Amino acid sequence: MKKEIQFHPEVLEEIKGAYDWYESKVLGLGNKFLMELENSYLSIQTFPNMWANFQYGFKRYLLNRFPFSILYKVTDKTIIIVAIMHNSRKPNYWLNRIL
Repeated sequence: MKKEIQFHPEVLEEIKGAYDWYESKVLGLGNKFLMELENSYLSIQTFPNMWANFQYGFKRYLLNRFPFSILYKVTDKTIIIVAIMHNSRKPNYWLNRIL
């Protein structure tokens, strides 16, 4: 049975910022970013423990086409996504979300 995905409130702002940036560069690229995120969520739900351990009990799913990672934690009932993190910027900015 697939676990429900929950998002930290700031994740939606991260997604919107990345979407807007990609759309400003190439029309439709933001939508491709969103589609890759959606496919990633399905993969994480199907195989939540497959991806590498990252930090503090979180796992890291690397996107294929975009330089972003999904940082998440698996609990008994849910998958909690705490960040959609750009791989080259402020690597520990998301830590304040778990403390």
